[in-house]
Amino acid sequence: MASTFFTWLRSPAAREYFFSTHFWGPVANWGLPLAALADLDKDEEFISGTMTTALASYSLVFMRFAWRVQPRNYLLFACHATNAAAQGVQDARFVNYWYNGGREKKLGVSIQDAAGQATGKVTEAIKAAENLKK
Repeated sequence: MASTFFTWLRSPAAREYFFSTHFWGPVANWGLPLAALADLDKDEEFISGTMTTALASYSLVFMRFAWRVQPRNYLLFACHATNAAAQGVQDARFVNYWYNGGREKKLGVSIQDAAGQATGKVTEAIKAAENLKK
């Protein structure tokens, strides 16, 4: 198996592949999924839901393209599949943090506590306004 691969590496077909856009396009594109994978440990506060959804959609569309183009570009397909999965995880983290109570859990604030604090602030503001009237 290895000798066949090394024989292919020395062939003109290998040089043609490594000096084509079928190789360098996906290699350059691997920056997107690598960045998404690196961001998995970062704070959810900084995830852009719009951009993450756009990147996931982009990868889903071009994953199909990489499969349909002739000859099939498996390297590009793998790149977009990885990016779609990583962006999907980032999207799930975004939704959980902003819409499913993840932010409140992280900050240690319950909805009742926040409502109580807001009520107290409103009451103080009303009293201050009444004192200004007098």
